[in-house]
Formats: sequence, C-alpha cells, structure tokens
Amino acid sequence: MKIFDAVILGAGASGMWCAHTAASRGLSVCIVDHAKRPGKKIRIAGGGKCNFTNLEVTHADYISRNPHFVKSALARFSPWHMVEFLSAHGIDWEEREHSQLFCLRSADELAAAIEDVCSAHGVEWRLRHTIASVTHADGLFTVHTDDAPIQSRNLVVALGGPAWPQAGATDLGHRIAKQFGHTIIAPYPALVPFAMPKGWALEGLSGIAVPATIECAGKRFTENLLFTHTGISGPVVLHASCHWHKDMPIVIDFLPGHQLEQELEHAGGKPLVRTLLGRLLPGRLAEALLPESLADKQIAQLSRQDTEHLIQRVHGFTVTPARTEGMKRAEVTGGGVDTSGVSSKTMESSRIKGLYFTGEVLDVTGQLGGFNLHWAWASGQAAGRALADSMQE
Repeated sequence: MKIFDAVILGAGASGMWCAHTAASRGLSVCIVDHAKRPGKKIRIAGGGKCNFTNLEVTHADYISRNPHFVKSALARFSPWHMVEFLSAHGIDWEEREHSQLFCLRSADELAAAIEDVCSAHGVEWRLRHTIASVTHADGLFTVHTDDAPIQSRNLVVALGGPAWPQAGATDLGHRIAKQFGHTIIAPYPALVPFAMPKGWALEGLSGIAVPATIECAGKRFTENLLFTHTGISGPVVLHASCHWHKDMPIVIDFLPGHQLEQELEHAGGKPLVRTLLGRLLPGRLAEALLPESLADKQIAQLSRQDTEHLIQRVHGFTVTPARTEGMKRAEVTGGGVDTSGVSSKTMESSRIKGLYFTGEVLDVTGQLGGFNLHWAWASGQAAGRALADSMQE
C-alpha cells in the first residue's frame, strides 16, 4: 500500500489550499472527500461569485476562545496573496462595499484553478469516498473508507463543521478530533437569521429591508436588515448572530445616523406623528413601530413621556429572538476544535504528532465579509508549509 506524506480529509477551501501548498513543496498528498467534486462551498458561496477575501482583514474579525490564535497565520497570508493567485490564473475580481473581494464572473473559476494547481503538483483525489474511521499506529494514520484504506505519515482534518448540511457538511471533523483527545467547543450556528417569537410586534413585514443597527452582547453592527416570514435576516443580523446566545435580547435602531428627537423638532408642531415617521421609514414598518395612542397625534401634542416612548421604539427596539434558523441556514459553524490544543503557527495538534486541523473545524469564526474563506486559505497554507518543513527535518 502506498504511504502518502499527507492525507487531507476534506476537499474544501482549507483542504485544497493546504494540499497545493504541501504538494508544491514536493510532498505526496491525497485528498479524501465524499463529494462528487471538490470545492463545493467555494462554488456556491457569495451567490456563486465567492467573497474570497477582505482587504481589511485583521484578527479582530474573528471569534474564538483564544482571540490571538489567528494572528500568526494571518500575518503570513494577506489578501493580496489571493489577489495574486487569481490574477495568475486569469480570474477577474471586483471590490464591493466594506472591502469585500468577489470573483467577477463565477466562483467555479476559482475552485477549478485551485483544483488544477493541486493536480498539477501530483495531488491524488479520492472523491466519492465515505470516511468510516481513522486510526493511528506505529507513526502512520490509516483512513478507512468505503473503498480501500489509505495510509499516510500525516493527517490534516479539514472537514469543516455541521453548518450547511445540504452542501454535505457534517460533524465528522469534530468526532475525529475528540477521538484523538481534543476538546470541542460546543458548535453553534453562526452567520444565521433569527426566528422571532410568534406574534411579536413586527410580525407580518416580510420583504421590507432597511438599514439598521443591532446591539448584541455589547457589540454593535450597522448594515441592512431584512424582515422574513419567520423573523429577521440580512447582513446586520448575520453579524449579530455570531455573538447571540439563547434568551439574549437584542436592541435594534431602525434609524441609524438619525436623531428622531431632532426630526420631530425640525418638522414643526402640525404634522401627525404617523406622517413624519412614514417619511423616514417604510410605511408598514412605521405603522408597526408606532404606539397606537401616538399615531394620530400632532407632534405638538406629544408629551415628554410620549417622545421618549417613540424614541425608544425607533432607536431602541428591544426583542429576544426565539432562536436562530439553525445549522441548515447558517453560513458557518461557530465553536469547534479548541485551539488551546493546536499550534497557532503550524495548525498541528499538541497531542498527536502529525495531526493537523485547518479552516472551519477549528474554534475560529469569521464575521461576514470574506473572513471565513480568508481563514481557510491562511490556515491551510500554515499547515501545508509546516508539513513540508516537518518532512525535511
């Protein structure tokens, strides 16, 4: 049986990037995945255009029990490394708001380019292979699949987390990590919409979108908010969801950048409160936010208590989500392999020599905006280089 220098479990972003990094340095590498083709999440991310990095990426854009863990890998892999890769392969890209970089035509181009680079460096593919178990003995890892077993001197777990199961995601990476003695920070859905309590005050506004600020767990985010049939979504909600825990209230400002009190003063005393708020917000939202007792009052008729109540509804609307929409609607998995048992420089396990973890399987969650894919590339490269260095020792 052929013994590879490294077997990588997972043909996603971090796994393929690790593979091409290691193989380009002369290692024999095999990628194992149950998918029919590699890079499925890359291909469908960002509406098929793939937000592949962010020009403003820093360690502050990541959530982890160890907020310093990402610093080493990020320092050695900048957004311009990805831009250089795309340019070298003739893939056009564009910058969108908030310094997000997307493929101009199709994410398929990026996934195919990484796949081609891997193959060009001799990476062997074991696709449509279901991983049954992994064992470790006498310095070798054996990956038992529904086909033949595969052996290697090193093993990279790049299997992601259970978010987005319709794209093939499972918790297998976490189970393998636990098997080798690693602690798992409880996984949770992140970058996910909120489901609101039945009968909440703003029910029935599906389809309305407005700029909003959400405060959650001491963090504030300002982006678009979208009302859905079950609750709220949109970029600002996805950001907030990374910090939300069950039974935690959130505070929504529906007029960020405005001061409702000043708007009331400048409008004069004659207009109805309903009229003023309808100029500032979509009509149905304005009606839902307005206390019935104030809707048909003139501004001049508002007492101080009325004004404060109105300001609270518009700038400080407080509600406790019933839940998130769960792993099926989550873009990424929060939690994962505890980074205290992994080297931040090499991504190698501190428990088992030759065992590595990359990407989303780790307790590292990026905010919305290309940060999770950037972490996939950065952690994959760190592991790939470390593999090459270890084989040369």
